[in-house]
Amino acid sequence: MAWRCCLCLAPMVSAQDAVKTDPKHDTVVSENDQVRILKGHYGPHKKSIMHSHPVQLRCSSPMPRGSSVFRTGKKTPFAVKAGDAQYDAATVHLPENTGDVGMDVIVVELKGHAAKP
Repeated sequence: MAWRCCLCLAPMVSAQDAVKTDPKHDTVVSENDQVRILKGHYGPHKKSIMHSHPVQLRCSSPMPRGSSVFRTGKKTPFAVKAGDAQYDAATVHLPENTGDVGMDVIVVELKGHAAKP
């Protein structure tokens, strides 16, 4: 029984850098010694892989209103619209676009503020 629990927690414990785990959705736009800027694109009804981000500022690019779900062990609905910006503490999550339109986000990660799995 304990072995099964370890397998269930493995994705959260082993969550890694978004670009390394899911380059299909997340790409580096720019980087220096203090920040890394990512562009994330999720087509309609597409989801990522469990990954982590340090402290971050997330901005949604111009698009129709959409919705997504972030999973950190539970589903957390997250509605976005063009021009939204949000600060997030370091996190481990699995983003999923549950909307009918594509979703683009720009994520500015602050280096030295890693997520704790």
